[in-house]
Amino acid sequence: MRKLHLLLLPALLLAFALGLAACGGSSESDEDKITTTVENAAISTDAAVCDETQTLAFMEQTTGGSGKEAEKACEKEAEEGTNQPDSVNVTNVKVDGEKASADAEFKGGQFDKQTLELALAEEDGDWKLDEFTGFAKFDPAPFVAALAEQLKEEPGIEPETASCIVEGIEELSNDELESLVVENNTEPIVEIAEACE
Repeated sequence: MRKLHLLLLPALLLAFALGLAACGGSSESDEDKITTTVENAAISTDAAVCDETQTLAFMEQTTGGSGKEAEKACEKEAEEGTNQPDSVNVTNVKVDGEKASADAEFKGGQFDKQTLELALAEEDGDWKLDEFTGFAKFDPAPFVAALAEQLKEEPGIEPETASCIVEGIEELSNDELESLVVENNTEPIVEIAEACE
């Protein structure tokens, strides 16, 4: 009888291990973790999402601030939920050690119908957005429309001035529009706004 118990032990251990994996052990792949990170960063309205899903470098790039200022700006944007997409489709995930890349196609929000190229970094076992590197697919019409909506809501900008700025933005090339976001280059908009005053 004792010998039978010893023979069953490896089978019981295997069944136990499989049961743990099925109950949410560490079976989630890097691709799954990256997809979850990108979705949460884009859609969550919890301020904690900034620290959980984004490096400081990413927050600085996307907010235009630095250090604590960038963190606070990210948290405020998350809580307000302004310009957030209805959904995000994450594709083309590639992992290379502690670095990764992914494409994120947005439906709704400021990046409606755009596909962003994102770089991610692994920090303490968690994947975080590290850099917005460009557009895999860029459609200027919804992007300009989203900017126009933002301008209308900006306090202190007269409707005529907002319309003038939008007309100027519509004349920018795709490369100039992309650099507004990727490089946080607001110089063309400043020049357009000054000409509209």
